[in-house]
Amino acid sequence: MGCAISSLGAKAEFGDRSAEEEDAAAAAAVVYPREDQIQMIKDSWKVIRDDIAKVGIIMFVRLFETHPECKDVFFLFRDVEDLERLRSSRELRAHGLRVMSFIEKSVARLDQQDRLEALAVELGKSHYHYNAPPKYYSYVGAEFICAVQPILKERFTSELEEAWKTLFQYVTGLMRKGHQEEGSRQRHLALPPKDGPEKRTSAL
Repeated sequence: MGCAISSLGAKAEFGDRSAEEEDAAAAAAVVYPREDQIQMIKDSWKVIRDDIAKVGIIMFVRLFETHPECKDVFFLFRDVEDLERLRSSRELRAHGLRVMSFIEKSVARLDQQDRLEALAVELGKSHYHYNAPPKYYSYVGAEFICAVQPILKERFTSELEEAWKTLFQYVTGLMRKGHQEEGSRQRHLALPPKDGPEKRTSAL
């Protein structure tokens, strides 16, 4: 599929590492976009949002093509091998729009870092319950960048690519944090209650 970011950059940068290495890399990558990058993202989004349904579908078809293991997270698409069928799927269109809506909310909150952080952490928590491994999060960002490149045409520059990558690395790092927090909470809830004072035997 011709996108150098997906075929080369995504696998080198976001590639298949151990969970510990993934978490360490994600923590190191949580850098907030600079002001000039924020402006570039906002300007490019004005163009992208006119084609959000198209971008959402392209993004997920590419994701399933480059990382077919991701289909296991999606019950409806798990056994679909025909990519053309996926392109015309109403369910995939709907999910693509939900992801694009999250990106739109992220762009809208770029001037309110605390609100963006809360949004991303909450999304990571919800993805714990979807059984979506954190390593998949960054794949979506790489495929988004590939999907918008032909839409932005001459507006797509290496500086703009770097700005979007910075945003996605920031957001996915926070999603990992949310995923870990929710995992810890669920494990804590699953622990048997400790014996209270009334259950302990005493020689007195």
